[in-house]
Amino acid sequence: MVGDLCEPMSDVAIIGGGPAGLMAAEVLSTAGLAVTVHDRMPSLGRKFLMAGRGGLNLTHSEDLDAFIGRYGSRAEILAPWLEAFSPIDLIVWAEGLGQETFIGSSGRVFPKALKASPLLRAWLARLVGRGVEFRLRHEWTGWNAAGDLTFQGGETVRPRATILALGGASWPKLGSDGGWTALLAGTEIAPLAPANGGFKVAWSEVFREGFAGTPLKALALTFDGRTVRGEVMLTATGIEGGAVYAMSALLRDAISATGSAMLQVDLRPAMPAQRLEARLAAAGPGQTVTNVLRKAGLNPAEIGLLREAGHVPKEPASLARRIKSVPIRLTGPQPIARAISTAGGVAFASLDENLMLCERPGVFVAGEMLDWEAPTGGYLLQACFSTGVAAARGVLARLQAA
Repeated sequence: MVGDLCEPMSDVAIIGGGPAGLMAAEVLSTAGLAVTVHDRMPSLGRKFLMAGRGGLNLTHSEDLDAFIGRYGSRAEILAPWLEAFSPIDLIVWAEGLGQETFIGSSGRVFPKALKASPLLRAWLARLVGRGVEFRLRHEWTGWNAAGDLTFQGGETVRPRATILALGGASWPKLGSDGGWTALLAGTEIAPLAPANGGFKVAWSEVFREGFAGTPLKALALTFDGRTVRGEVMLTATGIEGGAVYAMSALLRDAISATGSAMLQVDLRPAMPAQRLEARLAAAGPGQTVTNVLRKAGLNPAEIGLLREAGHVPKEPASLARRIKSVPIRLTGPQPIARAISTAGGVAFASLDENLMLCERPGVFVAGEMLDWEAPTGGYLLQACFSTGVAAARGVLARLQAA
């Protein structure tokens, strides 16, 4: 309704139709409350669906203590909510929607369908059956002087409680653009930053034109005493890939502090330096460095990367050391829009133990809006689901006490 005619249209308004918002709607509607989910996009769960294109990684099967540790400096804060709605709880929930799961070789948990769409369809059908109302193309614009929620076009809503689950700022075309930061005046918000994203490298034109889009597999990346094995994708502007994402927080923070970060790349982590030296020496005298490297099994992109790093030594021992530690200077993170997820967000100091904003009683926050980050591997979705449950339970406690 509009203006002075505003009436409560539901017990709870949820702003944002991603995993955190929909999970909150599940908890609240199961408890018998009238729930309306508002989303500015024409359909729900767009980023969730995109995440499922490569096989929907719901959560991880590792020990819960180790799982919680993946959230770094926010592990202690998130622990109660991750324990209250754990990876096991998430698996049971998904299978309750008819989506059987399995554990992959890496310990990651996937639905057997390996897609998000069957799960989302079953989930939305259940929510509709429980009376949840969805208002699409419904962009939230803040609050008016009376404290009502306002929406583009002039509509206002006066629920008994509100849950904000608007996501971060990555993949903005799918709905989460971080614009909500301007609407939370008085709330402490850590600056939004890219997480699980790539980094910029000032490649030469020759290297960029020759190798952009080339994957480098079975590498080891080392920075500041930490080493991660995995794949790297060479791009026109830098590097991406799973191994890079696993170190993104460390690299991003180092670049923020000093302006750049020198990453060391081991092109043959499974081969000891002495064995590699022997292989290089076996190429025989009179060979060009390029021929020696080819005979040692390096591909053109790896050879190009060695040359990008500067002088390539000919002596086998020195060349082996360089192959085991190729320096790449990272000059900055790729734009937040290209990142898989977002760091920063609403500071936990601005929230009570039930995820309610201290400055706005009755307004709760869940999902990627909160100031936490985690690596890929099921940790991102799990925290969104778990904080969605926590915010909904906070709403229930508040309304029951009223």
